[in-house]
Amino acid sequence: MEESEATTGKGWAASSLDRIGEGPGFRKVRHAIDVKEMGVNAIVLPPRYQAGSHFHECQEEVYFVHEGEVTFVFGDGETTTVEAGGVVRVDAATHRQLRNETAEPVTIEVFASPCASTRETDGCATNASMTGGASGPATRRATSPIVSFMR
Repeated sequence: MEESEATTGKGWAASSLDRIGEGPGFRKVRHAIDVKEMGVNAIVLPPRYQAGSHFHECQEEVYFVHEGEVTFVFGDGETTTVEAGGVVRVDAATHRQLRNETAEPVTIEVFASPCASTRETDGCATNASMTGGASGPATRRATSPIVSFMR
């Protein structure tokens, strides 16, 4: 962890998304402020971008939309669009994809339960995130959502 990422004291740490990184992409909040008992990260999606479709083996996630508007696309084809201040909970095995279909950036905080057996967070990307096609049985391990241009 770089010194500039967080201010720390005895039993606490503080930072901001701007201190952790800049521009679009994944912010490793968990590492920056040394969170040990849960996953917490942020994603900044630029206009007209989407994250790769993924699911987890045992990690439930809660998404908090901090800024902008994001569309969640689930494995069963259902969608929901959430504005700033909205929250979405997703079961581990549910396939999900995040899309920014707007002309403005989107900032999302992601909170995740650790896997009980390993106390680690997990993720599996689907075929859609590798090829842009429909989800299929092939998967690969992912440590963060894959960001790509919307077509």
